[in-house]
Amino acid sequence: MLLAAEDSQLVLVDYQQGLMPAIHEADAVVANAVRLARIAGLLQVPLWATEENPAGLGGTVEALQPLVAGRVVSKMAFDATEVLLPRLKPVSKGQGGNARSLPRHLQKAAPAPEPGRESLVLAGCEAHVCLLQTALGLLEQELEVWVVTDACSSRSERNRDAAFDRLAGAGAELVTTEMVAFEWLRDAEHPRFKDVLALLK
Repeated sequence: MLLAAEDSQLVLVDYQQGLMPAIHEADAVVANAVRLARIAGLLQVPLWATEENPAGLGGTVEALQPLVAGRVVSKMAFDATEVLLPRLKPVSKGQGGNARSLPRHLQKAAPAPEPGRESLVLAGCEAHVCLLQTALGLLEQELEVWVVTDACSSRSERNRDAAFDRLAGAGAELVTTEMVAFEWLRDAEHPRFKDVLALLK
């Protein structure tokens, strides 16, 4: 099973100014988050970002701010599922008005909902807390969850690796930034291939 750009959404979890200085390999993790966000923009993959208790941990790191502007959701719960779900999986609205009062031949069929983008590509910090709990929450909603391991971390390697073990056991797919990029592209003849390749080099 491969990722498809047209079925995907990208969720960046808590890359915050007050948190990242304590994160293991923070510079590499943020660099990969920036790559993911830019690639999502090139390939028209919707993007969301979360901030845990921004009053205490600060806003999103400067490198990501222009890429997530207007797409940031604040939260206090470690699991962001509740605040993300209305954005990731909007409820389709039925037909308005009292259609039953019309004769059957005048009633319009309710429009079919558009197919959802139910492959959620997640990356973030801390891997064993907010990223893990959000991923597990989204899996409970029967969404596909793909965790980008080289764009995730914790304060310690042990906590990060324990999170990956648990996520894999729960049914999340573990991938890397380059795996996501090339699966979204699928083809060297993709019109944005060279642009994406330049971000990966």
